[in-house]
Amino acid sequence: MPILSRKTPVILLIGDVAAFVFALWATLAIRYLSVPDASLFYEHLYPFSYLFLIWIAVYFIAGLYERSAGLFRSAIPPIFLNVQLVNAAIAVGFFYFAPFSEIASDLTGTIAPKTNLFLYFAVSTLFILLWRAGIFRSIRIERRADAVLVGSGAEMRELEREVNANPHYHFTFSSSADLDALTPDSFKRDFLSKISSESRPIVVIDLYNEKTRSVLPDLYNLLLSRARFMDMHQVYEGVFGRVALSLLSHGWFVENISAYPKRVYDVTKRLMDFGIALALGLASLVLYPFVYIAIKLDDGGPVFIVQERVGKDNQVIRIPKFRSMRRSDKGAWVKENDDRITRVGKLLRRSRIDELPQLFSVVKGDLSLVGPRPDIYDLGMKLSREIPYYTMRTIIKPGLSGWAQIRQELPPQSLEETKTRLAYDFYYIKNRSLMLDLKIALQTIATLASRGGK
Repeated sequence: MPILSRKTPVILLIGDVAAFVFALWATLAIRYLSVPDASLFYEHLYPFSYLFLIWIAVYFIAGLYERSAGLFRSAIPPIFLNVQLVNAAIAVGFFYFAPFSEIASDLTGTIAPKTNLFLYFAVSTLFILLWRAGIFRSIRIERRADAVLVGSGAEMRELEREVNANPHYHFTFSSSADLDALTPDSFKRDFLSKISSESRPIVVIDLYNEKTRSVLPDLYNLLLSRARFMDMHQVYEGVFGRVALSLLSHGWFVENISAYPKRVYDVTKRLMDFGIALALGLASLVLYPFVYIAIKLDDGGPVFIVQERVGKDNQVIRIPKFRSMRRSDKGAWVKENDDRITRVGKLLRRSRIDELPQLFSVVKGDLSLVGPRPDIYDLGMKLSREIPYYTMRTIIKPGLSGWAQIRQELPPQSLEETKTRLAYDFYYIKNRSLMLDLKIALQTIATLASRGGK
């Protein structure tokens, strides 16, 4: 059973297209101070429809058609703003510089994009905001079913708050049972009776909790009342896009994580890594002289460094980079405003130009384009001693970009933030596929295009 409605992306897409079309009609009405007739509207709709398709593609790359995008959380408006800036640049290039603009002009004759384009961009942005932040949130896609939550720990409470606060999930938690606070007798007396009284209840339960075993026989009897059971791990992952670290156990890894090769996936990914990295690596050589000059003018130090990092199966790999720091303290996190970073280094790190030499590590096979980011060796060894199961992230090849990099706003700068990154890494390792890799790659490009890369 999906956590969010399967209809959410479809409804968002239909609403966006409708907003684009109505915005065009409104733009023409404002521009000409009259209700546009059909011929005028269709003259503009033809060239603008190509723009709509491009904008929708950008929305998709930015993740605005994910099921969670329908929630319009605090993270969505900044993404939307960056996407609109990208779309504005595309629109200008489309109508002013692309060959199509001349074709459109010849076909329609009456289109004046220089006048209409900026007005349309403002109107369409307003319509999209009204649709997504206003109308969509008021739509009750499906009736929310009642559910009960059985588990313990901080993640349980985090899950309960998140689901109950947003109307676009399939269900809402009407009650919950903390296994740490209940005895088997009190569970039967105070909680099980509530579940039994509900019609076809949904029970979200932590099946890996040792205390669950004592209540499973009672829950088993609920199957006769057509209760539906969901694993708390799966629900948490569906909501947050990461695993719950406190719920992990050896059994979870045995069941969900495998080092056995996915042959078709692995071969296809390696071929794509080699071809794309070689092409990008050769194309990036044009930037090397400029980076060389910038670094030399900044502090006169070496242009390249070679770092020892943790690769697949916890093996040491040597990764080249453009130097962005004056010195490196092995085993220490790099803070956002670290005084070790040079002036040029700040630009290199923000744009990720400092990582361009690593494309040749992808060609060599030490890295992949997509995967968990490899730690500096000394830091990785330190973290493996302090965080349970940490070395399991090296079961697959590390990458230039990863699921954690597009989900976390900043790179980890503390032990707790590193644990959150690990939760995203385990989610990726468990669910890795070519489609997920493509999604990560496209969203990485969108992040860099919006100058949001860190």
